[in-house]
Amino acid sequence: MDERTRLRLDVSYDGTDFSGWAAQPTRRTVAGVLVETLDLVLGAGTATGLTVAGRTDAGVHASGQVCHLDLPTEVWRERESALLRRLARLLPTDVRIRAITEVPPEFDARFSATFRRYEYRVTDAPYGAEPLRRHEILAWPKPLDLDALNTAAAGLVGEHDFAAYCRRKENATTLREVTRLDWRRGADGVLVATVQADAFCQAMVRSLVGAMLVVGDGRRPVEWPASLLSRRERSSEVTVAPAHGLTLVAVGYPDGPAEYARRADLTRRLRVPAES
Repeated sequence: MDERTRLRLDVSYDGTDFSGWAAQPTRRTVAGVLVETLDLVLGAGTATGLTVAGRTDAGVHASGQVCHLDLPTEVWRERESALLRRLARLLPTDVRIRAITEVPPEFDARFSATFRRYEYRVTDAPYGAEPLRRHEILAWPKPLDLDALNTAAAGLVGEHDFAAYCRRKENATTLREVTRLDWRRGADGVLVATVQADAFCQAMVRSLVGAMLVVGDGRRPVEWPASLLSRRERSSEVTVAPAHGLTLVAVGYPDGPAEYARRADLTRRLRVPAES
């Protein structure tokens, strides 16, 4: 068998015209575009095992997505110096591979990850979102109270069963540990929610944001989002916030091959991840 080298790809994309990450036969997806372009540059089937840290839904963006793949070592050595620029010339402008890094074979973009961090952007300006930023900012029709948003957010931090906020998948746990959840208002007036956890189940981030927004505009009390954590089924009262306000901004990993393998083994034993 040919010797193979594992590569980490750091990827950014505008999710507006993508039907999410995962390849689908009849839809334009990020994974589909990447594989098509890699096949064009390297030859069909040369790059194998494309694995992503977090499978984003249709319309969700990424500035800090991570994936890995394997290449024959001989091909990597031949193409290493020019591969990034070659891919940049052929990829569509709404997806970029920003870095290609050789990593140990123990590195797994999905299972070795220690956290995923998302940001959700909302404007409550009476005129709505600025036209040039309309694809990344949700326009909210009512004024939002920053203190109320942060009080509601504080009740959701920690390890909980987030069943009320997840689209349940068979044999997948909804237990997650949220290590950061807070809101800030930028100088431009845009509100940004930062949500970080070990992993997210499907639709979880946008569901959390949807629950907090109705607190921020005064329709629900600040205790309401946390009160839903006692439920073991998805809550029909929670509205999933639109996809275009959400961006995956960072994925964290431990240091070194031994820790990559240890983290991957732990993740596999704890859960069957269902990213969103």
